[in-house]
Amino acid sequence: MSKIVIPLAEGFEEIEAVTSIDVLRRAEIEVVTVSLGDLKVTGANEITIEADQSIDQITSTDLTGIILPGGMPGAVNLREDERVINLIQELADDNKLIAAICAAPIVLEEAGVLKDKEATSYPGFKPRMKSCKYQEDRVVIDDNLITGRGPGVALEFVLTIVKYLANQDAALELKEAMLTNF
Repeated sequence: MSKIVIPLAEGFEEIEAVTSIDVLRRAEIEVVTVSLGDLKVTGANEITIEADQSIDQITSTDLTGIILPGGMPGAVNLREDERVINLIQELADDNKLIAAICAAPIVLEEAGVLKDKEATSYPGFKPRMKSCKYQEDRVVIDDNLITGRGPGVALEFVLTIVKYLANQDAALELKEAMLTNF
């Protein structure tokens, strides 16, 4: 069974985090939310969520991958946390799923996993992603790397992840059940 970690940093984008958690759990993919400090983490829009556990309790060997929600200053807080960077690098070394949306691909740039990969982000963050082959598609897949543009793409982004982790049928079944048609 797949196990995905979603780190929540102060200022995270709530729609990106909660949509990812919700849809992955609907797909029966295990999701663990982790905090960088206190378990209660407040997002960019003043919504507080209680993480399942601290990032200090996570090891890459137990994981199938990581999803980074964007938001500001959430993405900067993720980028500046050495534990997050180390976890991303360990997952990348094992060719496990690395996914980020909105501003969060800047964290992947810091971790050094975007080099020569196709990736996208919220438009204003393109200049901070110098090592990748920047794309302007809504969702971009390059091997084990999945990136998305922003909040309005959250559902499409996570359904792409479900397709990657499970299969096309699981993603289509969820799309139909959730009445979405992108």
